[in-house]
Amino acid sequence: MLSSHTSPLGRPAALCLRNRFMTVTLLSVGLGGTALAETLPETTRKTPPAPDTARLHTVSSSTARPITGLHAALPAKPQAAPAQPKWYGVFGGANGAASGFGTVGPYGQARWAEDWSFLADGNTAAKRHDWFDRLKYIRLNDSGSIWLTLSGEERLRYIFETNPAMGHAGVTNASRVMIRNQYGADLHLGQHVRVYAELINAEAGGSNTYGYNTGLQRERLDLQQGFVEVKGHLLNATVGAMGGRQLFLDAPVVMQSARDIPNVQQTWDGFRGYAMWKRFRIDVFDFFQTNKAPVGIFSDGTNYSGRLYGAYTSTALPKFSFLGQPSQLYLDAFFMGYLYGGATASIATAKVGGLQAGSTRRDGIGGRLWGKLGPMTVSLDGIFQGGSFRPANNGQARPVRAFAVNGSAVYTFAGVRGAPSIGVQADIFSGGNYNKTTGAVGTFGTPYFPLPYYNDVTLTLNSQNLVGVGPLISFSPAPKVAMRLHAPFFWRDSTQDAIYGIGRVYTPRGNLQGGYIGAEPQFQASWNFAPHWTWTSDVAGLATSHSAQDAGLKSSLMFMQTMSLVF
Repeated sequence: MLSSHTSPLGRPAALCLRNRFMTVTLLSVGLGGTALAETLPETTRKTPPAPDTARLHTVSSSTARPITGLHAALPAKPQAAPAQPKWYGVFGGANGAASGFGTVGPYGQARWAEDWSFLADGNTAAKRHDWFDRLKYIRLNDSGSIWLTLSGEERLRYIFETNPAMGHAGVTNASRVMIRNQYGADLHLGQHVRVYAELINAEAGGSNTYGYNTGLQRERLDLQQGFVEVKGHLLNATVGAMGGRQLFLDAPVVMQSARDIPNVQQTWDGFRGYAMWKRFRIDVFDFFQTNKAPVGIFSDGTNYSGRLYGAYTSTALPKFSFLGQPSQLYLDAFFMGYLYGGATASIATAKVGGLQAGSTRRDGIGGRLWGKLGPMTVSLDGIFQGGSFRPANNGQARPVRAFAVNGSAVYTFAGVRGAPSIGVQADIFSGGNYNKTTGAVGTFGTPYFPLPYYNDVTLTLNSQNLVGVGPLISFSPAPKVAMRLHAPFFWRDSTQDAIYGIGRVYTPRGNLQGGYIGAEPQFQASWNFAPHWTWTSDVAGLATSHSAQDAGLKSSLMFMQTMSLVF
């Protein structure tokens, strides 16, 4: 439920707190750090990226898949071999992200992507480096063909926001405390069958809170993931099928992610099948969204009005040398379809605050070229989105003609202490025209706000009618410390379309002049202060433009602290 509680801080204390946050923000911009967008090159990290706020890329993570989960945040401990399957081959690049199952380094975005069977090879005791390793390979029969891996996560997060949603959340000075408990068991029944189950419990509270009725922050004890996988060899490929509830990460970061800033990650109910050859792989999938709205124990069902389906292919291009360094690029092609209705399918109308309800089908066709190019990590993708929009009450259907173009390039100074990197990220998500009631709908669709923090850690803006460009900087001043800076500037792609947030459309229409929305410097510092433990601080400030302020959209500041334990 939405909270109407007042802040426990008095007004002077709150003002003082805000002033301190502003000071930290300005200092962070000057200091620089690793970008909050998925761009950290492999040479700058010996461990997985920092918690949630990272989207850091190694060759793989920066250009392959977003690293958004807490698991991606935990620095790796020493071990004899990486916890990813050897059969990935060249698709083990980018810490395994090129495989389509998310990053693993050694802990994965999807915990079932980890493969700890190397602990059974040779002298097992010599391969164990900390107490938790005894939970990673539990032999259940004499031969070791049946074995179990246990995993877990405890995450505590505090968020303070001055004007969330640019003042449109209905509260100010919101303080939120969120706790997430997530535990998984991965049972391997020989080489060809495995069963994975993961439980979650998520609590949230605070003062001047908002958004707790959406199913994204609170979750009674429930099945977060549960599926059966059958795997084997066919036509010189490793092939497999996974049926049940699961994370899905085999998609461009702008279209799908683990959704890890909120307490409850996005999972899907359905089927995926994959085949991986030496230099080519394909993944086909058909999912319905897991319904996280129910509040009872083990009450999550399936949202049949939200569907994700399609196919993803990736080709590992021949390795080569660039600027004297080895390079590996991947060329991907994909089709990604959405079927969805409800509030996220509504489109803006010319009336202030007006929305046209309906349902939509989005057919996304695109490609991506990404990988390691000498001392750089690069990524470029383009998506055309067709389909149709069907207004409610049997209105006249309209075609969809939308697009997105996204690119980043980051250069790493590997020979310099701290391996600093610097680069740029630029994105265009098409907008439409709210004055039109017929013809094509031009607003790009992102119904499941895949990676709100692809550009915006505060969850204020969504990847619709948005142009963003800004620098990405990273630096590791100490072996267990990483700093990141992303400072994007935002515009509307179409000045005849609204500004879109996460699950909301901001009300200004004709009284919003020009395209410039504002800038949002975002700084993160993470510290792996003990094995399995990470402490992360995020500061972000959204400075809205004068025209946005004149239209009633306020500047805001966000401060986030995260403590995580992963094993």
